[in-house]
Amino acid sequence: MIQGTASDVGKSILVAGLCRILQRKGDRVTPFKAQNMALNSGITRSGEEMGRAQIFQAEAAGIEPDVRMNPVLLKPTGERRSQVIIMGKVFDNMEAVTYHEYKPKLQQQVFQAFSSLARDFDTIVLEGAGSPAEINLRDRDIVNMGMAELVNAPVILVADIDRGGVFASIYGTIELLRPEEKRRVKGVIINKFRGDVALLESGLKQIEKLTGVPVIGVVPYLDVDLEEEDGVALQPEKLRHQLGIHHAQDKLDIAVVSLPRISNFTDFNALAAQPDVQLRYVQHPGQLGQPDLVILPGSKNTLADLAHLNQIGMSDAIVALANHHTPVLGVCGGYQMLGHTIIDGVESGIDSMPGLGLLDCVTQFKQDKHATQVVAQTLKGHGFFNGISHSISGYEIHMGETELGPDARPFIQIEQRNSDNVTLNDGAINLSGHVAGTYIHGLFDDGAYTRYLLNHLRVNKGLEPLADDVFDYSQYKREQFDLLAVELEKVLDMEAIYRIMDDFTLTLAKDIEA
Repeated sequence: MIQGTASDVGKSILVAGLCRILQRKGDRVTPFKAQNMALNSGITRSGEEMGRAQIFQAEAAGIEPDVRMNPVLLKPTGERRSQVIIMGKVFDNMEAVTYHEYKPKLQQQVFQAFSSLARDFDTIVLEGAGSPAEINLRDRDIVNMGMAELVNAPVILVADIDRGGVFASIYGTIELLRPEEKRRVKGVIINKFRGDVALLESGLKQIEKLTGVPVIGVVPYLDVDLEEEDGVALQPEKLRHQLGIHHAQDKLDIAVVSLPRISNFTDFNALAAQPDVQLRYVQHPGQLGQPDLVILPGSKNTLADLAHLNQIGMSDAIVALANHHTPVLGVCGGYQMLGHTIIDGVESGIDSMPGLGLLDCVTQFKQDKHATQVVAQTLKGHGFFNGISHSISGYEIHMGETELGPDARPFIQIEQRNSDNVTLNDGAINLSGHVAGTYIHGLFDDGAYTRYLLNHLRVNKGLEPLADDVFDYSQYKREQFDLLAVELEKVLDMEAIYRIMDDFTLTLAKDIEA
């Protein structure tokens, strides 16, 4: 089990890397995180919602995402309040204190999910959350030492040296553990190191002596281009150089509005990775400039984020750009914001709020959540977005129903939801064809559609279109997973990790048989 001295020390990426290492060895391996708190989520093939980090780790393991990998997902909706999703389905909206009291009731479901995975896979790489040394949360813990004790898992502790104080964080974390918890910690990994490892040697020896726990790896900053749970994918500089794209004027300038409660920003990682794209996250209207495309992303609290955009003048700035025929695309909550009105009663305490009025549509929030994988087709027509027709796939996660007025047309036709064949319209597009919205996440993961869209933007900008097969994001991710595995094997004591795994496997097998 990979635990950390704090949040954002690199647990998720290390779990993904270990999954890839084991997958390349021929193991049937799966990730597992009992409880994840994140606004980035995705949908499984069976229509269940889970954290994007575990989907990412499943991809590294070469397997289909499965909700058993993340039985509890918390999606913050406001101050001290989260939507609680259990085994892929919305359970309730809870205050933090209420959820803390409820957590012990989830232990059995978490254990059942884990045990079910253990029957289907050779190896499970578990991930903790935050730090196991949160002593105020210890008595109801289901994701760190509480989970490790439940399944008798040994722990590898990860610490981030880039923040400073790495030895204090390692020592302090271990010292705050109970004696039986300390015995579970079998190794320490120091992550995000810069410089010469030789300079660390004396410190490594001292921390091993102080804690009795060996340091089994010092991981440098890696030249690997992979999304992290709260990060944004980089761009493939080598490919951009090969294509002769060296200057800003050779690239498409795409501005994504950075909402305070932005969700599913991983929607744009595939777009950011395109060699001819300069993707920017903008927080203030002064940062917008004159982009080739503006994107309004998803939000976990659409009305609160819309109010924020109104307050800072971002709404007016987007409308002004659209009035000068700059293409604007809204995804999920961003799509809802582009309409005339949003009627709530579910997400916030606000009854309704005017939208930007760029699309002739009205959205009303409902209690039921749409959570489905979809196969769809963009619809033909006229104008910028209307002129693009292509097969796409993605997923829906929303609680709103949007009705179109006479001055809007459907953007996309859904042909399949999960395993059901359907014929349903999705999204909206204005009559001039340069403003569009959709509920479908993952739109840009389809390389052919993305290139088609980008080439339209290039022509608008006076640039030559690029070849359709210039960049395969799925293949690129697979190559990066392999590179991550190779680089980690160079710096981790894999023999020590395999010994830890062997001891764990034998104990777990006996527990399950019993």
